[in-house]
Amino acid sequence: MKDLSNYRKSYEKSELLETNIPEDPINLFHKWFYEMEEFGGVEEVNAMTVASIGLDGFPKSRVVLLKKFTEEGFIFYTNYNSEKGKAILNNPNICLSFFWQSLERQVIIKGIAEKTSDIISDNYFDSRPDGSKLGAIVSAQSETIPSRDYLDNKLKELEKEYEGKPIPRPNFWGGFMVRPIEVEFWQGRPNRLHDRIRYKLKENYVWEINRLSP
Repeated sequence: MKDLSNYRKSYEKSELLETNIPEDPINLFHKWFYEMEEFGGVEEVNAMTVASIGLDGFPKSRVVLLKKFTEEGFIFYTNYNSEKGKAILNNPNICLSFFWQSLERQVIIKGIAEKTSDIISDNYFDSRPDGSKLGAIVSAQSETIPSRDYLDNKLKELEKEYEGKPIPRPNFWGGFMVRPIEVEFWQGRPNRLHDRIRYKLKENYVWEINRLSP
């Protein structure tokens, strides 16, 4: 047994005040994202945790890569027939979270997911390396398979089949756009009195901004 009760860190790198934030959470996310990129120290700034409610009724979280964000929302790609894909199609209310330890920041996004258009999914798929395209076709994501060799052999077969040919996007693979309804920004502060600012979307599409107790 390992006791972690003495693990301590004082958060002192920044602050988050109502006087220096925009009215729209996407603008603040954009600012934080590029500040994290410029600060460095993280290989994949766009890595995020996606939490969904599975078909078995249990929540499940996994790390995926954010591929685009706009005023409308946040886009990532997956196999729609995977455990994750089926869960989201069944219950589109999901949560995204980012933890940027170097700047002592978290962002937690509650939103509603929907499939992106075929054009958006096609354009992103076409931008991927051929190996990634074939990997998406080979993998029946989340299904039980007999061995690693099974995957490798299927990939070799597809490499021969598509040699010198365009690789089409399979219809079971594509994007999800998560439209946010609530976004919380968390900035670490000394004495565990962290700054927490929450944006909540109201019926008139205006963002209500509140400070939460740490």
